[in-house]
Amino acid sequence: MKPRSAASNITVIALLVAGVGFVLQMAAGVTDTPTIPPGLVAIVGAALLVTVLPTGWTPLAGPVAGLFNLLALVVVGAADRLADPSPASAFIGVWMMVPWLIVATIAGTIAAARNQRASTAIQG
Repeated sequence: MKPRSAASNITVIALLVAGVGFVLQMAAGVTDTPTIPPGLVAIVGAALLVTVLPTGWTPLAGPVAGLFNLLALVVVGAADRLADPSPASAFIGVWMMVPWLIVATIAGTIAAARNQRASTAIQG
């Protein structure tokens, strides 16, 4: 199996840190998530996909999970947690989640683009 690129590794790490931030917010009780939260499933699932299948377009799972969660944060009206330090664990959680989702979105896009460029160079 081909080793993961640095961009794929960053995508996985960013998703995992964002997942911890998500869990911190859940533990703080500020989220109204179902028993199996779709946002957390998307984050963990994307990290798993990029870990197991780091080639081709698979790293785009990072941006998909990142954008899904960032959009959900805005749609459910939870973006105000970025400016509300109470409770502290929710504040820390949202600040762990949002920047790292942005990192996962950027790094996953770079990883997929590099994979495709490398694939095209090998075929060409």
